[in-house]
Amino acid sequence: MGQIKLEKVTKAFGNTQVIPPLDLEIEDGEFVVFVGPSGCGKSTLLRLIAGLEDVTSGDIVIDGTNATALPPARRRLAMVFQSYALYPHMSVKKNIAFPLKMAKMPEDKIEEKVKNAAHILNLTDYLERRPGQLSGGQRQRVAIGRAIVREPAAFLFDEPLSNLDAALRVNMRLEISELHQSLKTTMIYVTHDQVEAMTMADKIVVLRAGNIEQVGSPLDLYRSPNNLFVAGFIGSPKMNFLEGEDAAKHGAHTIGVRPEHLRVIHGATTSSGWTGTVGVIEHLGSDTFMHVHLDGDRGTITVRADGDNPAKVNDKITVEALSEDRIYRFDKGGMAIR
Repeated sequence: MGQIKLEKVTKAFGNTQVIPPLDLEIEDGEFVVFVGPSGCGKSTLLRLIAGLEDVTSGDIVIDGTNATALPPARRRLAMVFQSYALYPHMSVKKNIAFPLKMAKMPEDKIEEKVKNAAHILNLTDYLERRPGQLSGGQRQRVAIGRAIVREPAAFLFDEPLSNLDAALRVNMRLEISELHQSLKTTMIYVTHDQVEAMTMADKIVVLRAGNIEQVGSPLDLYRSPNNLFVAGFIGSPKMNFLEGEDAAKHGAHTIGVRPEHLRVIHGATTSSGWTGTVGVIEHLGSDTFMHVHLDGDRGTITVRADGDNPAKVNDKITVEALSEDRIYRFDKGGMAIR
């Protein structure tokens, strides 16, 4: 079991409240991602769940038991840190076995659990090596192995991939997702990278200044953002926003259109489109990202087009939304108009 409930949880450092009253329910077996910009409170929230920080008020309930006052060791949670936190003088085998040794588990049981974890994480051939002889991705797998052998109710990941290069990040992202499918254990994962959130999560929790802005599946947040913040944070490249007359004719204070929901029209204008001049062009092979400076000093928007789009820098083009329902509307307070 791995059901976790936060009930009116708050956290303050002195007179500064970093987590206002917050409610959240995480179901058994879910992969939940906390995402948001730096300083939004996501790592603090994870540390509160782990017991590494004390809550100022409210309750943390794990599998029906109020764990608010329980020390970390009694919460049956395993945390994987950004820094790996491995013992450099110990072998991979001893690093993975360390929490079981501390729990005074019998040697034969330790051996069995370490072998099983190493098999799951493809570390069998590296058990006698030390962390300094491993790649960054392998060291992260050792840290995960040390968590697996504890058979926790939930895994807590605190930006575990941020020290890896781009290629390793993609590989580890897949490995952690496959691990979740295999173990079917609750996982809570903190990241500032919305691509990681979109590709890994069953449920995303978007945070800003300690507040939950929206909770939902990746596609729910992509298709139906509650406000400007979520609309601008979820999606890559980020949503384009326009105000003034462009928004007023749609009955909104601000409108948003995603780069992939725009089409390019060469050598023509339309009543529903925006004319502009092509600025920077980013060729990514399958896609071309064009940054278009709109006429009338209305700003720059990003358009995602096919990789073989013929547009060139300084071309005059028209862009328009694929359809009216691809235009998101927001009121003066930044809330979505449904």
